[in-house]
Amino acid sequence: MIRAALSRLWGRPEARALNEFPGLPIGTSAGQGVSAQTAENLAAVLACVNAIASAAGSLPAYVYRSVEGRREEAPAHPVARLTRRPNDRQTWPDFVEWLLAQALLHGNALAEVQVDGAGRPVALVPIPWGNAAAVLLPSGRLAFDVVAYQGPFGGTGRSRRLLPGEFMHLKDRSDDGLIGRSRLSRAREVIGTAQALQEWSGSLWRNQATPSGAIKVAGNLSPDQRARLRDALSGYTGAHNGRKTLILDGGAEWQALSVSPEDAEVLASRRFTVEELCRLYQVPPPIVQDLSHGTFTNSREAGRWFAQFTLAPWVRKIEAEFARSVFTDPAFALEVDMSALMRGDAETRWQSHKIAVEAGILDPDEVREIEGFNPRGAAPVPLA
Repeated sequence: MIRAALSRLWGRPEARALNEFPGLPIGTSAGQGVSAQTAENLAAVLACVNAIASAAGSLPAYVYRSVEGRREEAPAHPVARLTRRPNDRQTWPDFVEWLLAQALLHGNALAEVQVDGAGRPVALVPIPWGNAAAVLLPSGRLAFDVVAYQGPFGGTGRSRRLLPGEFMHLKDRSDDGLIGRSRLSRAREVIGTAQALQEWSGSLWRNQATPSGAIKVAGNLSPDQRARLRDALSGYTGAHNGRKTLILDGGAEWQALSVSPEDAEVLASRRFTVEELCRLYQVPPPIVQDLSHGTFTNSREAGRWFAQFTLAPWVRKIEAEFARSVFTDPAFALEVDMSALMRGDAETRWQSHKIAVEAGILDPDEVREIEGFNPRGAAPVPLA
């Protein structure tokens, strides 16, 4: 914090821009431009991002202090207050959900760390990635120029530079160690093909006339005959006329029509793109409601896979970024409690409590505290 203030006082050195045009669509061989906005039009991408971001946002976070090989919770620490209200407009679940959605779609998420006069963090203000330009300082450290920031929290409408110590930067896997690269750009052909298939499917139903059948007659029909035939067929439409016997005369024949095998194959290929997009975000298909290959067993295991291989890496990234960017004292650390994922699974939760008590790890009163109950024998809290 002090170094950032001195840098401002003595003037900013020249810096090299790293991302001059963030968020522009990337062309693909399918003819589709891929960006975060267009990719979210795909239900599978939206579902994967929502699943990861909302699940991580639902987990409580605590601040701990390490003291002589032991650790204790520090609920009065300024960062602990941020885990309850990171800024004036967002709750902690809202902030984490926004943070992860930015990282999953853009490869990077940026938030300004606002401090008081004593250097204590008092707010984490989200900055949309499209409003920031990364620059490399001569010292080799990363800074960000926030360009005319006018997000949901208002702003000054003028450019300013955030120096190291004034921001937290969550990023996806990076190629240069500085800026994350979005999965959409790494697998743009997969996204582009999925977008092209979606557009083609919409054009099929919008432009292609595919009636359920046709009536074949010998010769040409006069306008009067055509009108009488249309009136006769009107008695066979609607749910109440389903499976009603059709009577034709004058040599007319009924011929059923259906979607061509080629069209059906393309439509079926859209289901395969769901699996590809799930691989892109490391999300088990049952988590995004794709149960085409689901059974009771593998759907149950999907939740465990999702926690271990999808959520856990992102949770660790968040904890590490807080340690790097937000905490000034290495004795303090943020921990996201992933055991809260069992909140909706009462059987598994209570079974784990039973094992912990029998192994001597917890006692019954500690379990009751975890579950929100008072200790046994404690006097009830009087209602106001």
